[in-house]
Amino acid sequence: MRRKGQGCRIWVGPIGVPPRSIGELVHIIIACVAAVAFAAPQYSSSEEVEFVPILKDDRVQEDDGTYSFDFETGNGISFSQAGSPDGDEDAVIKAGEYSYTAPDGTEIRLRFVADDNGFQPEGDHLPVAPEFPHPIPQFVLDQIAKAAEEDAARADSDEK
Repeated sequence: MRRKGQGCRIWVGPIGVPPRSIGELVHIIIACVAAVAFAAPQYSSSEEVEFVPILKDDRVQEDDGTYSFDFETGNGISFSQAGSPDGDEDAVIKAGEYSYTAPDGTEIRLRFVADDNGFQPEGDHLPVAPEFPHPIPQFVLDQIAKAAEEDAARADSDEK
């Protein structure tokens, strides 16, 4: 015997409202399947993926936190780095270099140190700031001289 209020359970849709018909339920399922299909990665079997071999991969990790690694790939990328916890509060000080060929064919080689003074890269491809102090243009010197004359004249007029 069924008691009042113990009827069969009804499926509740994604927005908390039960579907009104089987057709509506089918539409919801199709929409979910379509969303999953569109979200899936689109791979083409005609695309060729270049295989790049790893020619060298040396890694060393010591118990005291000192480490080094050195690797090189078949397409000319190389990266080596060494570090040790010698900085303030055991900050790791690192030094290393990496190189690769840019899309325009230029060989890029960057050497770096990362220590208490921050990251310090060096490379021929990096822009270089002008030396300081750089020469001061004459018009700037003339303006400074004119301002000094005006200050002196104002000081003389204030004394009178």
